[in-house]
Parts: sequence; C-alpha cells; structure tokens
Amino acid sequence: MEFTRRETLAIGAGAALMTVLPFRANAAAEDAITEFTGGAALADAGVELTAPEIAENGNTVPIAVSAEGASAILVLAAGNPTPGVAQFNFGPLAATQAASTRIRLAGTQDVIAIAKLADGSFARASKTVKVTIGGCGG
Repeated sequence: MEFTRRETLAIGAGAALMTVLPFRANAAAEDAITEFTGGAALADAGVELTAPEIAENGNTVPIAVSAEGASAILVLAAGNPTPGVAQFNFGPLAATQAASTRIRLAGTQDVIAIAKLADGSFARASKTVKVTIGGCGG
C-alpha cells in the first residue's frame, strides 16, 4: 500500500490530534471543577456516587449521587467532549440531597461528583465506568 505525501501528513496530523485530545478533555473537566469550587480543597469523603462498573451502551448509563447536607452537586464525565453532565441544586426544604439520572458517555472514563456542603466545604467522589459501545458517536 502506497501513501501520497498528503495522505501521510493527514495520518500524522490525525495521530497527533488523538494523543492530545484526551488531555484537553481532562483539562476541561479540571477547569469545570475549579470554576465550581473556586479552587477550594476537596475532601474524599461525604459524597456517594453509584454507577455501573461496565456499561454495555454509553448512550444510557444510570448514575445516582447523594451527599448529606449538600447545597449543590456537580456531575462530570471527564472523557466526554463536554464534561459537564448535570448540576443539582438543593434548597433548605429539600427532603434529601440525592439525585439519579441517565447520562451519555463517549467511552471508558471517570464519572466525577463534586458536592458543595452546607458549611461551604467541597467533597469529591469518582468512579471509572467501562463503556463497550460509546454514546457520543463512538
């Protein structure tokens, strides 16, 4: 199989893009976390994130998140082109600070939940979900 110079350059550019793209997706998730927390430190306890270990289809991945005493919970999918998945806000009359939904995942990646607690501190939980069929065009 013979490649023209143009095809070789296109393949090289595609390979370079594929090596840089995952880093930019993770950077976008870190930017969203910093925006939500204002750069505050994150505790590793206080948030419960439930997600399947293996999702056969990335189009509908069920998750549930809860944090006792939270005023807001941010859910991110670090590997998606747009990492922000959902933000749940809880008022003072909320019976529980829990939510569940179905999300779309582009491929195997970390799902991250950040909770803003009533005292102004932040807590984090994450779980890796292995996706066999991507949901964002994969």
